[in-house]
Amino acid sequence: MEIVLFEPEIPPNTGNVARLCAVTGTRLHLIEPLGFKLEDRYLKRAGLDYWPHVQMDVWKDMDAFLADRARTRPQARIVATSSKKGGTPLHHFAFQPDDILVFGPETRGLPERVFELARHRVRIPMLKGRGRCINLSTSCGIVLYQALAASGAMEGEDWEPE
Repeated sequence: MEIVLFEPEIPPNTGNVARLCAVTGTRLHLIEPLGFKLEDRYLKRAGLDYWPHVQMDVWKDMDAFLADRARTRPQARIVATSSKKGGTPLHHFAFQPDDILVFGPETRGLPERVFELARHRVRIPMLKGRGRCINLSTSCGIVLYQALAASGAMEGEDWEPE
């Protein structure tokens, strides 16, 4: 499982996602341009002392990331996430262990051109009329843990006992 943050804008959100990735062994990809510098103190603070455990790559654009994916893991599916552009409710989606979960920037979501790259779309169901969206780092946590559980990736002795 991998997480891609497409043009993230808010440093604490990215730091929180980095912590999430550290504790789950999930590779994190950041697609530039970023709305902050990697040295940002709020980014570092949100990631706390988890940074040594974060497997992170930064890509100059989506095309560079996709070229690497095509070369190194062509079987991995791109799964786009959305709150407004439809998709399968995540609890009904058949996740696979090598899925790449793509999340958009906080203020505008994924652009249509990124959705066109993904044959799969998922969404987090929300009650009608209660809000526009869920915070990016919260969304990443919800989708990642559902994906890990549904694909059986959390089974085994590497995970803490219940």
